Amino acid sequence: MKQSKKKIAIIYTGGTIGMERSENGYTPSPNSLQQTLEGISDLRHPDMPEWSLLEFSPLLDSSNMAVHEWNKIGQAVANLYELYDGFVILHGTDTMAYSASALSFMLDGLAKPVIFTGSQIPLCELRSDGRDNIINSLIIAGSGRAREVCVYFNGVLLRGNRSTKQSSDHLLAFESPNYPHLAEAGIDLQYRDEALRQPGDAALNFLPFSEVPIGVIKVFPGIQFELFESIMTDKLKGVVLETFGAGNIPSYGGNLLPIIQKAYNSGTIVTVCSQCMQGTVSLGAYATSKALHDIGAVNGKDMTTEAALTKLYYLFSLGLPKEEIKEKMAQNLRGELTE
Repeated sequence: MKQSKKKIAIIYTGGTIGMERSENGYTPSPNSLQQTLEGISDLRHPDMPEWSLLEFSPLLDSSNMAVHEWNKIGQAVANLYELYDGFVILHGTDTMAYSASALSFMLDGLAKPVIFTGSQIPLCELRSDGRDNIINSLIIAGSGRAREVCVYFNGVLLRGNRSTKQSSDHLLAFESPNYPHLAEAGIDLQYRDEALRQPGDAALNFLPFSEVPIGVIKVFPGIQFELFESIMTDKLKGVVLETFGAGNIPSYGGNLLPIIQKAYNSGTIVTVCSQCMQGTVSLGAYATSKALHDIGAVNGKDMTTEAALTKLYYLFSLGLPKEEIKEKMAQNLRGELTE
């Protein structure tokens, strides 16, 4: 008996992959991607899964993605969840890691592949990397092996909430510096089964994010912390602090701690991540990070900034009390950190 083909929903949000040339440079071209995809003969190959295209309106440059758009993508997956075996989300590269991280948290109980992909060169161009990215993303989604939110780009499959954009002009635009590739595309698609998440038996539960005031502060040599004091009010619910190395901060003048103390007193949850691509935060390992530990900052361990930020949105959207949010920020919820 012939096995029925898997059905994959392609959700097109915008981005370089579907752009076309104009007098003002590359620009999104509404209602043209369907015809472009139908012109790719490999997408009609008998071994390819069946696919349908859902196009957002308006199409967005990924720089314009925010909480509202993350919710829109998540809602689309939730609405179509029972109708399709997997999902391929076409997205601009600049904020793809943020969107993939966000969906990994808002789609609780996910047990089907959700593969983010895009391109550095539009499909309308001869050398576009988009063809390979779409073809392999559809195959991966159809295989059902990676039943989590992922990013596929230039031959590698990454966990979505472990991914970060590493290059604006190389075809290998993404990497997961603190977690192995989930799969690599060579002559065959080779999966690392031990790296894949194993979903449980719970049904999908989509939780849209609330518009919570959250910020990111990147520490740099000579930073004038007093410039940030005005934002440390009770309106700021969470902040991701990108520190040096393993969680280190400048200690000159004693300026930082009063600001962090003010944030703490205002109820702001401070999560410490590292500016380093690889490695983990270890608060208290050095004297320059012990103060953050003592004042109640959350150890972000090896989370990316993208994961830490969207995880804060998720936990606040659950309506949890502050202390529980702090506890869960340091726990592994979706494979986003190493405990």
